[in-house]
Amino acid sequence: MVSDVTSRSRTHYPASVPAEISVPDLTLPDLLAKAVADFPDHLAIDFLGRKTSYAKFADRVDRAASLFHNLGVRRGDVVALVMPNCAQHAIAVFAALRIGAIVAEHNPLAPSDEIQGQLERHGGKVVVAWEKSLDAVCPSGDLKGRVVLAMDLTRDLPHVTRRLLSLPLAKTKALKETMRSPIPAGVGSFVHFLKRAKPISADVPGPSPEDVAFYLHTGGTTGSPKTVPLTHRNLVAMVEMGREWLPQMERGTETVGAVLPYFHAFGLTLSLLFAVHMGATQVVFPRFDVDMVLSAQRRRPFTFLPGVPPIFDRVEKEARAKGRSLSSIRIALAGAMSLDGQVAKRWEKATGGLIIEGYGMTEASPVIVGNPTSIDRRPGTLGVAFPSTDIRIVDQEDPSRDVEQGEKGELIARGPQIFGGYLNAPEENAEVFTEDGWLRTGDVVVEDDGFITLADRRKELIISGGFNIYPSQVEDAVRKMPGVVDVAVVGVPSGAVGEKVVAALVLEAGARVDLESVRAWCDEKLSHYAIPRQIEVLQELPKSQLGKTLRRKVREQIISASESMRDASDRLRSRGETEDEEEPKER
Repeated sequence: MVSDVTSRSRTHYPASVPAEISVPDLTLPDLLAKAVADFPDHLAIDFLGRKTSYAKFADRVDRAASLFHNLGVRRGDVVALVMPNCAQHAIAVFAALRIGAIVAEHNPLAPSDEIQGQLERHGGKVVVAWEKSLDAVCPSGDLKGRVVLAMDLTRDLPHVTRRLLSLPLAKTKALKETMRSPIPAGVGSFVHFLKRAKPISADVPGPSPEDVAFYLHTGGTTGSPKTVPLTHRNLVAMVEMGREWLPQMERGTETVGAVLPYFHAFGLTLSLLFAVHMGATQVVFPRFDVDMVLSAQRRRPFTFLPGVPPIFDRVEKEARAKGRSLSSIRIALAGAMSLDGQVAKRWEKATGGLIIEGYGMTEASPVIVGNPTSIDRRPGTLGVAFPSTDIRIVDQEDPSRDVEQGEKGELIARGPQIFGGYLNAPEENAEVFTEDGWLRTGDVVVEDDGFITLADRRKELIISGGFNIYPSQVEDAVRKMPGVVDVAVVGVPSGAVGEKVVAALVLEAGARVDLESVRAWCDEKLSHYAIPRQIEVLQELPKSQLGKTLRRKVREQIISASESMRDASDRLRSRGETEDEEEPKER
């Protein structure tokens, strides 16, 4: 029996979408094997023009699996990947999974301390890293007892492009330097070993559906670094939910724009794994570059594009400016942050297709709710509960109590895509699950007839003078102010009141905005306690690789700057008092 919220959600499902799905008793390698059997000659990957069929992809996966096995990797061991999206990345993922290993994904641009902390948490002994990431993986050339293989990104490029990069020209040399770096002693070459490896023996056992497939990294609902284990069953359930949710998509016919990074749950599941499940072609990008995307779209038009709102905004604007067609993109899936209504309208006008919002988190593989691809969809909302997913909205302080419809509360969920708990983190696990096993998202939402709207992230809630202040509401008001390009609102410590509201602004060139004008602008738009008490003007806001504003980083910057100013003021005051105490020198 499901909750009332879930029941109301399911009344908005298209007739072809089931309320419950039957999760296949399969692993991720099984999904690849099925795609290869059904579509061996179909294109699996297009990486900047370099094409790989499903049959060729599977052969390379088998050879890489043999390579990992020869390095001593066994079922349950960890293979860490530190690289951008590319064919070698996808090959390494399925190779490790084939022998029952766990794939630990890492941001290739993360600082060394972050990567080292993650490697130590999961204990991976084999690392495949992009050459440009080796300084972070092997600081000062120290492999730290791990087997490290270097990934040469240029080896995934078309042969013509690789030959051009070998020309002794300043431009090609500079381009090559953005992709390659020197390799420390003791680090092997992934491609070199892969070429010499034989396909894995069929006798080598693979994983079971209940085995962990991936370790992904997150701050969770508390902000502290954690490792999220996701099982084969979690992820097979997720991609099967996606297939049922998008009945317009046909196996063996689709082209997915893989712009989102694989190290993020959104990109991993909705690009790489979903594409394989659908026997689709992935057009893979090492990073988001709007010109690169439009060039690829003209060469191999996408039919499905998962992304974040800034990606859709940039692509649509640039396509319009250059007269490029986006009409092949039938479905776009927006997540990770709220989608502006005007961006959605422009996108649907440009494509003639749909753009739908979804919501989730790494711990949910990642989708929990999404908008249906039907006339029942409601732009501006997160959507309704996904198939086989039960959701409730509960009192934040007492999650055993459901709130009334229309009342703000914390979203909690359960379903086959939900993880089983953080790696080696019993205290955090006690906080992230209710006593009866529901995942606490930490996000404050409101329900209207089964549709969920995000009110705010609970972990970023500002409490000032006993009032709860939701940053997104303040941001929505300030963002509409003339001269303001972007804004992030945070709470910083402020004595007895708890926190004060601070707005960090990015302004248009030449714009002049001060605190008084911001307060006057907000006076009739916000409650008095939610009006910013301080503003900071920044050149840009810190963003994640998905384009999401990192409020935590903004808060840290503001607090750090305030402490530095206070220290400087104290030093000046101390110096002045010392000078006053000194007796005047006799001449």
